[in-house]
Amino acid sequence: MCLPKNWAERNGLDRSSLVSLSETADGRLVVNAKYSEERAPQVVVIKPTPLLDREITGKYLLGYDIIRVEAKDRMSTEDRDLIKKVSSRLIGLEIIEEDYSKIVLQCLLEPSAFPPDKILQREHSIASSMHRDAVTALIEGDVHLAKNVIARDTEVNRLYFLLVRIVRTVIQNPGLSEKLGILPIDCLDYRLTASLVEAIGDQSAQIAELAVKLDASKVSKELAQLLLKLHKVAFEAHENALRALLTRDIALAEAARNWRQTVTDLYAEVESVVRREHVAVAPQILAAASSMSRIYDHSIDISDLIMPKMG
Repeated sequence: MCLPKNWAERNGLDRSSLVSLSETADGRLVVNAKYSEERAPQVVVIKPTPLLDREITGKYLLGYDIIRVEAKDRMSTEDRDLIKKVSSRLIGLEIIEEDYSKIVLQCLLEPSAFPPDKILQREHSIASSMHRDAVTALIEGDVHLAKNVIARDTEVNRLYFLLVRIVRTVIQNPGLSEKLGILPIDCLDYRLTASLVEAIGDQSAQIAELAVKLDASKVSKELAQLLLKLHKVAFEAHENALRALLTRDIALAEAARNWRQTVTDLYAEVESVVRREHVAVAPQILAAASSMSRIYDHSIDISDLIMPKMG
């Protein structure tokens, strides 16, 4: 194979060197001069600070394989506990070494085993179940179910962080992009959608927290029916939005937009009816209805990302 001389010299190639050749989805050929070299682990060293949890999370999201936390002298018990707490929130990040002054974390995930669309679907599945169960807990006064919903929000956050790490890795690694069958330009849509799904999970957790505050108090039948109608519209909107994103179905995405007036009208009805509820109940019900309305807004934001399939 004939290659530009300057490029070959810069990459240390001679007549007997091996290179890898791969074809991209759009028919281009990519020449990789590092055919025989394995990717070296990315290592970063950080010092304990008041923002240590954010430092570790940030390095994880940036794709570092090994995160070394090194103290000048003996590491405090508080920092050790914080490091272990943070690592439990980040999928695949494990402590592989520890002594009196340092803790070494390593991400043991193989990126090619985690397609972004599968992570996104799992994240959305949990957020959807949270939304459904949070409204059920609110209407039925089920405090136990509400607390279960709140606990599930942690897993949504873990999946969100994992997806951010994976899409950044894909963008930096054309070979992985090809292996997963994902164009780098699609990664931005996955990243934004994952953020919106995470926000849906947060709103659902807030509804569950309101159910806990109501402490098993049940709402009136009329108000329960209105809340269920509002929930149904918001729920179907984010279910359809994600399905439309994954299939590039613009018609399905646009259908959710037609429910805007329905959401506005239902929220106005809730505001009217809730005035007849006990003063201790009304603020929580209005806040829950507001969260459902925001979930609908997040669904429309997901729909806005959908573009037609390339021919």
